[in-house]
Amino acid sequence: MSSKDAVLVARPDIRHETVDASAFGVVEKPLSPFERVYNLASVRKGFILLVLALAWEIGARILGNDLLFPSFSATMSAFARDMFLGDLALKVWTSIKVLLSGYAIGIALAALLTAFGISSRIGTDFLETLTSMFNPLPAIALLPIALIWFGLGNGSLIFVLVHSVLWAVALNTHSGFSAVSNTLRMVGRNYGLSGMNYVLKILIPAAFPSILTGLKIGWAFAWRTLIASELVFGVSSGSGGLGWYIYENKNQLEIANVFAGLLTVILIGLLVENFIFRTLERHTVRKWGMQH
Repeated sequence: MSSKDAVLVARPDIRHETVDASAFGVVEKPLSPFERVYNLASVRKGFILLVLALAWEIGARILGNDLLFPSFSATMSAFARDMFLGDLALKVWTSIKVLLSGYAIGIALAALLTAFGISSRIGTDFLETLTSMFNPLPAIALLPIALIWFGLGNGSLIFVLVHSVLWAVALNTHSGFSAVSNTLRMVGRNYGLSGMNYVLKILIPAAFPSILTGLKIGWAFAWRTLIASELVFGVSSGSGGLGWYIYENKNQLEIANVFAGLLTVILIGLLVENFIFRTLERHTVRKWGMQH
């Protein structure tokens, strides 16, 4: 068929009729009361803690030896008594003050070290070399040297805390900056960002998941190091925080108080993770759509 014989056929108009939404039935099924409660992470975690406490109580009662394994109720009784009537609250405050000092200094040094690391190749090599050398070194192993250098005071504890925080935070922060895609870097350059604006608006938000991970790991390392150091440091100085509280009650065979001290360490860890770091995560990486 030649082009002269071709017949042009007009397409019919397509019209979409508006259909009422009720014709489709139920579009979104409402959640049941159980589903609404189950969707709350705090409720699920609270249930897990309740189950663990119940298992603790049952196991201790079956064992029947408070000197080896006190029950959860006995531990909570000792915790409440020493927290409100004893010196447990003072021990907690003593540990927290030292911990915050070492943690803050460690983060500041990690920021300076990371800034030097991302500024040049020699800086990167320097950071990688130091982290390879000192990150595997247990902080508690440095306590004897710290006692010689800084004596029997908080300086020794702060020294080992800085060591436990510095390398974990610096390593994760540097990894986060290195993983920022070239696309994001070019976007920042195209917007004319440079210097501190470029770092604050492009690099830090993009690397913040790794930075937050480093902060969490640094906190966990610092908390464990502090308790372990106080167990040793308290023997020498006769004073201290939670670690010394645990050691002192162990010597007096107050095992319920020992478990109360351990429970306090756990509770503080849960509070920091679920209220401080979780809130920071919700207002940063989750808000930015970088985590679900």
